[in-house]
Amino acid sequence: MGAWAKDQGVTDDGMITFLADSSSAFTKEVGMELIHPGPMGKGLLGRCKRFALHIVDGICKAVVISEAEDDPAGDDDPETTLAPAMIATIKAE
Repeated sequence: MGAWAKDQGVTDDGMITFLADSSSAFTKEVGMELIHPGPMGKGLLGRCKRFALHIVDGICKAVVISEAEDDPAGDDDPETTLAPAMIATIKAE
């Protein structure tokens, strides 16, 4: 995660934290496990849905998921979980 943060220009100022979930424990706990038969049939087990959370002081203020019936992983249309959309979501709170 440190290498990814460095590649993305994330600094240690505490604004953004990259976290790994190698056991999928968090993914399952927050209900974001991708269990659609399409991706699972291709061997994508334990993958999480494409989602973004806005959390302030341990309280979840917003949950956004990029998924559609014909795109369960949200790969074709991830815009709702990308930074510009999340900023708009946060401003609308």
